[in-house]
Formats: sequence, C-alpha cells, structure tokens
Amino acid sequence: MLRKQNSTFATSFISEAGAKLENNDYFAYVELEQYACYVIADGLNDLQTSKGARLATQAVILAFQSNPSMRKGAVSSYLKAANKALLDSDSKEHLKASITVVVSDYAKLRYACAGNTRLRLYRSGAVREQSQDMSLGREMGKEEQLSEDVLARHEERNNLYTYLGQEKNFSPFISKKIKLENGDIAVLYTRGIWENVDNGELDDVFSEASDSPQECLDNIEELLLARQPKNLENYTLAAVFINKVFLDPNRKREIKKIIMISLIVVLVVITISVAVWLIYRQRQNRMEEMERKYQNTLEYIEDSNYIRADEECAEALKLAEKLRDKDKIEDISNYQKLIEAVNKADDIYAEGGYEEAQSGYQTAKERSRYADHKADVYIDKKLEKIADYLSVFDYIQLGDSLMLKNDYTKAEEKYLLAKSLATSIHYEEGRSQAMDALDRLYEELAKEQEEEAKNQEVAAARLQETVTEETGAAELVAKGDEAFTEADYESAKVYYAMALDKYQKLEDVASAEQVNTKLKACVSKSNEKDEQKVLAEEYIETAKKLEEEGNLGEAKKQYMLAKEIYAGIQEEEKASQMENRMDMLEVDREEEKEQKADERAEKTVSGSSVE
Repeated sequence: MLRKQNSTFATSFISEAGAKLENNDYFAYVELEQYACYVIADGLNDLQTSKGARLATQAVILAFQSNPSMRKGAVSSYLKAANKALLDSDSKEHLKASITVVVSDYAKLRYACAGNTRLRLYRSGAVREQSQDMSLGREMGKEEQLSEDVLARHEERNNLYTYLGQEKNFSPFISKKIKLENGDIAVLYTRGIWENVDNGELDDVFSEASDSPQECLDNIEELLLARQPKNLENYTLAAVFINKVFLDPNRKREIKKIIMISLIVVLVVITISVAVWLIYRQRQNRMEEMERKYQNTLEYIEDSNYIRADEECAEALKLAEKLRDKDKIEDISNYQKLIEAVNKADDIYAEGGYEEAQSGYQTAKERSRYADHKADVYIDKKLEKIADYLSVFDYIQLGDSLMLKNDYTKAEEKYLLAKSLATSIHYEEGRSQAMDALDRLYEELAKEQEEEAKNQEVAAARLQETVTEETGAAELVAKGDEAFTEADYESAKVYYAMALDKYQKLEDVASAEQVNTKLKACVSKSNEKDEQKVLAEEYIETAKKLEEEGNLGEAKKQYMLAKEIYAGIQEEEKASQMENRMDMLEVDREEEKEQKADERAEKTVSGSSVE
C-alpha cells in the first residue's frame, strides 16, 4: 500500500548552539514508504561536542531502516542499538545523551524516550499526549505536586535515572500506539527550549498554527531569544504537521472479512464452549461424587467404622485421579494410608498381639498427622487399652521376677495390682493369669514357711555350735595372750593359730583380723628372741675362749652380757646358768689369787732360807 504517497506529513526543525561554542543537540528523520521515524537527541557530555547526540541519532535511524516497524520490541531495539553505540564508542569521554524517538505508519504513532528530551502531541489546539522526563526532579515534583514550569527550573531536572550510554538498568519508556487524526502536530524539543519557554507559551503558538510548521518554530525561537537568557543551552525544536493521515482503501473489505471470520470464530467458540461445558459438567459431577465419597470417608472415621471408610476412600481416590486433582489426590491418599494402618493394627489387636498392635497404632497416629488428626481419638483409646493390657502383663512379669528373688510381699503386691487392673478393664485373660500367679505365690510361700521353720531349727543348732566355737576361740586367744605376756612366743603362736582357724571357720572377719595381728606380733617377737639368743650364744662362745686363755675377768663380762639378754627375753633358766657360770669364775679367780699369793709366799720363804 502506498502509505506515504496517500498521507501528508510536513516536518521542520531549528537547532542552534545557544550561548555555547558548539551545538550538542541533533535531530534527524527518515520517511519510508510504510513507516517514518523522527529522532531528537541532547548530548549530556561536559565537552561541547555533538558526537554523542549525532551517534545516537544515526544508530536509531540505521536500526530503523534495517527493520522498519512500530512493534514495541522493534522500537526497544532501536534504543538499545543507540545505547550500545555510545557505550562502544572510542571517544575519550564516556558519551551520554537524552533521546526521544517517534515511529509512525502514517495512521498511528508510537514514541519512546530516555532522559529529558520532550514530546508534545497537539490535537485541535490542545495537548493530546506528552512525554515525562526520567529525572529525579520529575519524581520529586510528583511528590511535592510542583507545576511543569517550576520543574523546568528544578535543581535536579538534569539528574537522570535513564539515559543513553547507561551501562546497567537501561529501561527507556515506550508508549502505546496512538491513532492519528488530520491536523495533529507532533513537537520534539530539547532542554534549551523547555528551560526558557514554558508549556503555556508553546501551547498558545501551536493552537494558532497554520499548515506550515516553520512559522511556529520561528515564533517560538523569537520568544526564546527575546528573553536573552544567560548561559542559554543548545536548543533544538522540531515539528511534524500531520495534515493528512493515511486511510486504508481495503478497510471495508477487511471489515467484512473480519466479520466473516468473527462469525466462524463465534461458531467454533460456541461449539468448543458446549464441549467445554459438557466436560466441565462431567467434571463437576465427578467432583461432587468425589466430595460425597470423601465426606462419607470422614463420617465413617468419626463412627470408627474403618472397613466402610476404606471402601469409600478408595472410590474417592479413583475419582480424584480421574480429575487429576493433585491436592485432593494427596489429601485422600493420606486418609487411605491412615485407614490402612488402623485396619492392620485392628487385625493384630483382635488376634491378641498387643505389642505389635501398639506399634501399628503408633504408626497410624503418625499417619493421622497428615489426615487432620481425624483418627487420634480412636487410636488413643486403643493405645490406652493396650497400655492397660500390657500393664497387667508387666505387673505379672514383675511379680514373677520378685518371686525369683524370694520377695514374696512385693510379688504379691504386683499380682494383686495386675488382678485389680484386669478386673477394672474387664480383661478376663489378664485377670485369670494374675489369679494363677497368686496361687503359685501362696503355694511357694507355704513351702517357704515350712523350709524357714526347718532352717530356724538348723540355725539354732548352728548358733549353739557357733557360740561354743566362739567361746573356745576366745579361750585360745586368752591363753595366747598369757603366753605372749610371759614371752613364751612359741606357745602363744600355737594358741593364736588355733584361734585364727576357728574364727575363719566362723567367718568372723573382725576377730580373725585381730588374732592375725597378734599372731604377726608374736612371730615378730619370736624372731627377735631368736636373734637375741644367737647374740647371747656368741657372748658365751667368746667367754669360753677368754676362759681358756685364762682371762677370767673378761670372760665374766661376756657371761654377764649373755645373762642380761636371757633375762630380757625371760629365759630365766639360761640367765641362772650364766649367773652360776659367773659365780664359778669368781671362785676360780679367788683360787687363782690364793694360789698366786701362796706362790709368792713360798718364794719369800725360800729366799729367807738361802740367806
């Protein structure tokens, strides 16, 4: 279709450096047969160069020409191409720019922007659409509810959160498609315009516009320069006068075609809807049946009828599987596992396997956690009964253990507890076993009493024997003590040894230890006495040698030492012998003295005769 030839778009623009040395703005557009693209960019670099704005504009135009489209994804790709071009630039300075892109198919337009270049779309002298700056000043203005004219002088108006040349989080705004009408005017402009000419003045100029855009641009530039602003930024203003939009000549046929297609679609939709409704109704019926079976399951569980609950639950699970309701399948499966666990435990319980049944009910209790604890009351009652049954057996077994230890009083107590508990819970088997255990206890107790009477007699005899043995042992100890006192250690050892033997047989450990201590002392003393005897013998041997040598005085001294030893160890006979020996030596010494005296006298007489 010849869109461009059958529409009238008139475009004009002005772009000046203002008070700067070089113009850092850039505007370009291209009008193809099917689509048109208009781009305005404002360089944000400190260096006065148009490179960033020009590079961004060229990147968008090239991307558009290679893939002309109004699709949102296509427009987004144009801006991404421009952003990448600035990031990949080999410029000494990191290039940045604000940009606004307008794409049209001559019947509709879509615009996109990043930064604070602006667009206003006029229709019938009023603003139909306008862009929003991507700046901190704009966000703060929203919070503070500031007017557009105040925002134009806000100190954060150029603090941008989205712009070209952004390395991360680049997210430009892309509008919806806007249907055009004859007489619409699209205006693109940079901050050199909106910082110095307020929106009301712009609106006044374009509300009185003729078919020529250049006249409007000249009027606005005249307003701008008349104010003679200090440090006037680069300014660029472009206007696209949409004097005639494209009308599709095939529109009626397309509408008819659309109606026919719509009728077919409606019929198909009705058919599908009926089929869906039937499927839905069937599903609803199944859901209702499943819910009924599910509720029956819960009611049977409440009534403790787990056999019927198992049947209803199985049918409910089949319906849930047909419906592919994962939540219900999981929920009903948990109930089925619970019911199976309870029924299994009930069977074991009925057979009397209480310990195994207890384990089964505990497993069922775990399953009940995942089934809203529905079976807790039933399971707890069963576990309480089993606990009572097992307690009866425990009491009986404990009584049996106590009987083996001959603790009949406590055993009887446990058997009576078992009998009482079995009676209270109507457990006939347990009561019967407790009664049998009591009978065995009383029989054993009677035997024990008879045995005890016999044992008492034997014990009395043994006691008498023990008393006799103890008396004899005490007498032997007394004789040993007397012999020890008299230093008759050999006799004392005999007495003590005999007494020790008796105490050991009597298992009188304390008395045995005392006697053993005395025996050890006696042995020690006996050994000392033997040593003293050996020393006394040595003195006697020495005395005899001295006596043979005629040294009677020294010999007497040796006998004296031997006597003192014998007297010390209470060897009176030996001591008396030594005393006699010393007396004899004294007699011998006296005789020797007399003999010597006689010899001297004879020598004296002989001498006198010779004279």
